[in-house]
Amino acid sequence: MDFYERALELREETVTHRRWLHRNAEVGLHMPKGQTYIIEQLKAYGLDPHPCGHGVTAELGGGGCRTLLLRADMDALPMPEESGESFACPTGTEAHTCGHDFHAAMLLTAAKILKENEAMLSGRVRFMFQSAEETFEGAKDMMANGILEGVDAALAYHVGSGRIPVGTFMYNSGGTMMYSVDGFRITVHGRGAHGAYPHSSIDPINIGVHIYLALESLIAREADPSKACVLTIGNFSAGSAPNIIPDTAVLQGTLRTNDGGSREKLVRRLKEAVQKTAEVFGGSAEIEMISEVPPLVCDSVMTDEMVGYMQELPIPGLTPVSGTSASASEDFASIAEKVPSVFMYLLAGYMDERGAAPAHNPKVRFNEDVCPIGPACLAYCAVRWLEEHP
Repeated sequence: MDFYERALELREETVTHRRWLHRNAEVGLHMPKGQTYIIEQLKAYGLDPHPCGHGVTAELGGGGCRTLLLRADMDALPMPEESGESFACPTGTEAHTCGHDFHAAMLLTAAKILKENEAMLSGRVRFMFQSAEETFEGAKDMMANGILEGVDAALAYHVGSGRIPVGTFMYNSGGTMMYSVDGFRITVHGRGAHGAYPHSSIDPINIGVHIYLALESLIAREADPSKACVLTIGNFSAGSAPNIIPDTAVLQGTLRTNDGGSREKLVRRLKEAVQKTAEVFGGSAEIEMISEVPPLVCDSVMTDEMVGYMQELPIPGLTPVSGTSASASEDFASIAEKVPSVFMYLLAGYMDERGAAPAHNPKVRFNEDVCPIGPACLAYCAVRWLEEHP
């Protein structure tokens, strides 16, 4: 069976899936249109899909053997689209600027190919179509609903934009591939007053400023300089009038690192610094952890195996790039923390001006020439891994 040849035959079908998802972009956990579409397509391919939390799952293969999970996220971002594509999302408030439409489309085609060749499977393949990766909720939502029960290993791909040619794939089999992300919301409680009488207030803005500086000092003086640690406050809001000291202030941000030990220490110290700083100025503060995702560390042996399987496919120009690491984060890390996992980037760039915009930019464009590569790799790697791990 030539998996790449079959994926080429199904290229336009994959493109159709991708463009439907792109045009009908949805954000967050609740994706009713996308969930319905995925279920309908899987049923048409002869599978028996069903909801799993806010996502969709289905399974192929025989019982009593190992199970490999193939995962695709399918959510978009809450932003406008300025790509100029004829199938751009028309809402102006949602856009597939990270390529998750490709992930779901390629996994649909891989499911079709594997269903056609189910007799080749030496175990089970479970499909995971998840929402809310961008908010770091989707993987945990499906995990809470049993998606990992009986799973022995997992594989996922992410497309990449830019001026890097299609056929390039990036991986990391020897270290941290993507950083952790601990998103937080700090609510500072003070006591409001007239701006002319600050001495009668407990100014939450003043407290918030000192909290901001204290958190910057954590990175400057307490983070291990041999590890990568990034702390960003992206939102600081308080008050509604220039002559009124408000009761509360809110700071929101993220802490990211490529090291589990640094993450544990800095999250603890972040909470301590916030609360103690507020107390110094007579106020109080509460911290809500919005996201808690570990660093993404792929299984080294399994990663090298998957790279080997991919290179067995007759894909023109397929070029591996090892040692990839990024300060962005990925909620697939929550899965990789539980079972041996592999995560790779499949580049879908353009070498001309169409490759100028990066991911999460309203003008970003992705090259559909990657559409046969993803399904071929997903399907073939599943067959080969189950074959070698009976």
